[in-house]
Amino acid sequence: MSWIYLILAGLLEIVWAFSMKQSAGFTRLTPSIITLVAMIASFWLLAVAMRSIPLGTAYVIWTGIGAIGAFIVGIVFLSEAVTPMRLVAAGMIVCGLLLLSLTKQ
Repeated sequence: MSWIYLILAGLLEIVWAFSMKQSAGFTRLTPSIITLVAMIASFWLLAVAMRSIPLGTAYVIWTGIGAIGAFIVGIVFLSEAVTPMRLVAAGMIVCGLLLLSLTKQ
């Protein structure tokens, strides 16, 4: 169950990162509220997951999901650049996440 909480926390990190971008520096109310609610929920789920997942593993997986998710959202919804170097960098993050998730706890 802890891994499910951790994945949900990572997905919420994507939500709050995107909403923060849409908030235009917290000048737009609705995206600002979404950002804050998603942040609180993401941190809470991360804390719950860390009850049984080691800190280093949980934090790296959480930030990795957020980083890769935000990278994909930026490309798909915000027309951010897709360059070979960015793709290689994202691929390396994914490889690190997979290796870390396969280690014994």
